[in-house]
Amino acid sequence: MRKRDSFLSYGRQFITEDDIEAVIGLLKSPFLTQGPKVQEFEKAVANYVGAKYAVAFSNGTAALHGACHAAGIGPGDEVITTPITFAATSNAVLYCGGTPVFTDINERTYNIDPEEIKRKITSKTKAIMPVDFTGQPVDLDVIMGIAEEHNLIVIEDGAHSLGARYKDEKVGALAHMTMFSFHPVKPITTAEGGIITTNSEEYYERLKLFRSHGIQRTSSPEEQGEWYYEMVELGYNYRMSDLQAALGVSQLAKIDRFLERRREIATMYNEAFARISGIILPKQLDRTESGWHLYMIQLDQKIIRKSRKVIFEEMRALNIGVHVHYIPVYWHPYYRDLGYKKGICPVAEKWYEQAMTLPIFPSMTDKDVEDVVLAIKSVIK
Repeated sequence: MRKRDSFLSYGRQFITEDDIEAVIGLLKSPFLTQGPKVQEFEKAVANYVGAKYAVAFSNGTAALHGACHAAGIGPGDEVITTPITFAATSNAVLYCGGTPVFTDINERTYNIDPEEIKRKITSKTKAIMPVDFTGQPVDLDVIMGIAEEHNLIVIEDGAHSLGARYKDEKVGALAHMTMFSFHPVKPITTAEGGIITTNSEEYYERLKLFRSHGIQRTSSPEEQGEWYYEMVELGYNYRMSDLQAALGVSQLAKIDRFLERRREIATMYNEAFARISGIILPKQLDRTESGWHLYMIQLDQKIIRKSRKVIFEEMRALNIGVHVHYIPVYWHPYYRDLGYKKGICPVAEKWYEQAMTLPIFPSMTDKDVEDVVLAIKSVIK
């Protein structure tokens, strides 16, 4: 295959003129931050996923930190999560003084294995933090059932899964709290940004306090006036700006179109690779619909003679921006220094050694998809 003229990244934002006009319009308004646009965005996201409440944050990591705080996670508490995720998932547990307990994945879906969750529960377990990896919803009925049995809180990391469906319901109103990310490569973008959706008024109030210095408006003493406010707990400045929210409102109006294109591309890949020996395709749970934030194949090293590193480099040399998501979190030096060791999640580790991410984003053309398919066939051959 001939090298592409331009580099095709694994993911990319899709910004159109209406998005630009929305941001320009906000720049001409009285508020750049702490104005009405954030609340508008929060209500739009909550309505879209079917949740009662949504609280926007400056980024997805801050949102996860807020969720762990709202759940009351602290020193001595354990939180069960997956190692196949970006480090921010388990980092949020550490921020609150808790201990991440890494749990193996299901080899078909790449998501945390509910049966393994059951084996990891102890008297110290406070919460489960599953990740909808690649946009594929976790088995929420089973996980919520485990949580109810053991009185645990479920914080769903849905950074990849805005718009995904689990048994005919959108992800975002099924767990106790769900986080969505709005980084540029995610389903929609606010440049940076994150949000927590929940049906709990208690969590909603805790989240709002946490993201804004722990400050709330209260009834003022007689000698004070309307300016009066009180800091009632130690919070952070994790607020989303109105500028971000303006872009988010505009992007959210197009999400279904974005998702439709991602699913078209995934179908094209599935059909192209179905009969190629050595390529293992991603699987979906019954009655789920992935958001296809990532499209990941596995390279069966028993069949394909080239190493993943060689295949990766040859694809990049053709200007195809393949990637790998993610290094098992506990392999990072910081986590090794905390005492985590290789071998604790053997299925995840084997999966990681064979995984490769292919480009997928809404503005990809059919010709782009064809280039990826031809490159894979050429390099593997």
